[in-house]
Amino acid sequence: MLTAALAIAFAQAAAPAVPPPPQPQCEGANHEAFDFWVGEWEVFPNGSDQQVANSRIEKVSAGCAIRETWMPFQGRGGSSLSAYDPTTGGWHQLWVGGTPGRVFFDGGAVDGAMVLTGYWGKGAQGDRMLVRMTYTLEEDGSVRQYGQASADHGRTWSDAFDYVYRQKE
Repeated sequence: MLTAALAIAFAQAAAPAVPPPPQPQCEGANHEAFDFWVGEWEVFPNGSDQQVANSRIEKVSAGCAIRETWMPFQGRGGSSLSAYDPTTGGWHQLWVGGTPGRVFFDGGAVDGAMVLTGYWGKGAQGDRMLVRMTYTLEEDGSVRQYGQASADHGRTWSDAFDYVYRQKE
């Protein structure tokens, strides 16, 4: 009996090991479409030299997601987590600020920019506001985050915010 057990143990030890399945890779144009936002940034209203925030944007989760840490000089900060979803072919972002609640944005790369849209806050009449954020890499290496809001579910848009992220030195 002991001989049979030893024979089985030796046979198992001599069998070639089966390699684990490869981990999914978050590489390629779709997964890297928002990489231009990764960095340590000083944030300014577009057209102003008055800095309003710092923002740290980093690749996390084995390069499969992008995390923002928003650190404004006034008000409460927050964080977002953005990722490409190969199942839907789009990008999804979850924003959680310094007040209760969260916001989900969906979208994707459009002509080299990242466009994300989601319902965030309420308008003067109490209607949910649809917010569209467009992130664009500028020629000088900065990133513009231009926000528009719509109280009529995207039929008309108005300017909501306009920031420029400049690389920290």
